[in-house]
Amino acid sequence: MGVLGLGLLLPSGQVQSRKCIEDVIRFAAEENLFLMADEVYQDNVYAKGCAFHSFKKVLFEMGPKYSDHVELASFHSTSKGFMGECGFRGGYMEVVNMDPAVKQQLTKLVSVRLCPPVPGQALLDVIMNPPQPGEPSYKQFMLERQAVLGNLAEKARLTEEILNQVPGIQCNPVQGAMYSFPRIEIPERAVRLAQAEGQAPDMFFCMKLLEETGICVVPGSGFGQREGTHHFRMTILPPTEKLRSLLERLAAFHQKFVQEHS
Repeated sequence: MGVLGLGLLLPSGQVQSRKCIEDVIRFAAEENLFLMADEVYQDNVYAKGCAFHSFKKVLFEMGPKYSDHVELASFHSTSKGFMGECGFRGGYMEVVNMDPAVKQQLTKLVSVRLCPPVPGQALLDVIMNPPQPGEPSYKQFMLERQAVLGNLAEKARLTEEILNQVPGIQCNPVQGAMYSFPRIEIPERAVRLAQAEGQAPDMFFCMKLLEETGICVVPGSGFGQREGTHHFRMTILPPTEKLRSLLERLAAFHQKFVQEHS
């Protein structure tokens, strides 16, 4: 038995289509894999035509051939999604079709560990049972929820727009989550310098960016990118005007980096 771990969204901020999820489930069934679905960004979907599909729901809609056999674990957390309550440590795992012997050991492991802090547990209950229509706080909750997600959608659009204006940077639409994964062109001279320092080329780029601008991004080489390509991963969380300034500084740095190493 192997393990196949997937999230709602790839590192690039792309939303998995229902067809993609079905294909993953079929693959897991064919290869006898335990499927782990990280679904913490299920509310953070911005692009038109995209929607969240839970792996469990799709699994059961595919019928007994799959729903009776594919082992699945789904995860959610208080520290992600549009809530982003990062200081409250709480979350859940739901398992489907887990081998009874394995489930027994998992239950034993969970039982002997310390429980999460009480505030995290209380907050998880609020996340799982949000205000419903007719309840006193429902209107305020929906207004705040729409404001947060609307703001993130605008910053996703802004990130794509500014980065795609820069020669040598290609940024796909940020369909969801809180990250973008732009592809960058790195001159051959910079690639050789990186290799001489024992670094991946995009790590070399990211370190130079940090040293010269104070902007911290993550090299794409840490995410299993396609061989011969270079990326970085960045968040879209800063306030809109700070994000705009950051993106403009990043764009100017990339142009300077390319000129210096061409």
